[in-house]
Amino acid sequence: MLSQLQIKTIFYSNTRMPVKQYDELLLKSLQDPDEAAEYLTACYEDSVPVFLQGLRMVVEAKIRVAELENKTNLNRESLYQMLSDEGNIQLSSLSTILETLGLSLSFSSLSKQEAL
Repeated sequence: MLSQLQIKTIFYSNTRMPVKQYDELLLKSLQDPDEAAEYLTACYEDSVPVFLQGLRMVVEAKIRVAELENKTNLNRESLYQMLSDEGNIQLSSLSTILETLGLSLSFSSLSKQEAL
């Protein structure tokens, strides 16, 4: 089943909406914590680079990197490096960033068929 955000993404990409307008709508929807959580989950299920891009979008939607730097005590250069496509973010830093964004990391079991 598709999440609301995935449905919006498919709809907007099929309407050939200008990228700037789509990004503005996405950033507005990512201000909602539930939307942001669904979005990051979908990004993570795709790949690590897509997850890091998604995390950058959520950071941009909810808080700027300068403010994130102040709230997390992580320096700006490190934050940009962690959030880059080749970022090598540590779990402790990811947890700190997510907590600052009002999100948390959670795990769920795979069905037996998915685990095979």
